[in-house]
Amino acid sequence: MNELINPEQLKEAMRSWITGVAIVTGCHAGAIHGMTANSFNSIALSPPTVMVALKQDTHTHSLVQAGGIFGVTILDVNQQALGRRFAGQIDTDQPRFTGVETFTMVTGAPLIKGGMAYLDCKVVKAFGVGATTVFIGEVLATQKNDHKNAPLLYLNRAWRKLAEP
Repeated sequence: MNELINPEQLKEAMRSWITGVAIVTGCHAGAIHGMTANSFNSIALSPPTVMVALKQDTHTHSLVQAGGIFGVTILDVNQQALGRRFAGQIDTDQPRFTGVETFTMVTGAPLIKGGMAYLDCKVVKAFGVGATTVFIGEVLATQKNDHKNAPLLYLNRAWRKLAEP
């Protein structure tokens, strides 16, 4: 039987996995919040389904759980400052949505203008894994921007962009 690895060992290994960057948002009873996440993925095309994993001690988690909905804005390379703000790395003295243009689609979850793509989701299942909840969401609406920018990426604790071919 193997002993469990230290969480820092998993973090170190996962720093080798490049991910896109998205902001997951939730709303409930007039409150909105969002957080930068890279624990996001498409899991089924029919029905259209995605998953996000959120730490249970976050305000975004509370709103997604209570409201039963979430929005996902996939960030483009020019939105690094937004990614950092919603990750709690900068502008921590002000609400995250201050000065941020948003819109909604079906559920009312806020989506951030200027992103590469948007998904508006209804929670259909949620389950806990340690201090995290995995939310499975049925995608009710999507939108993709026509701009030709590249996605914002994250690798080895650094914000990245695709190299030009």
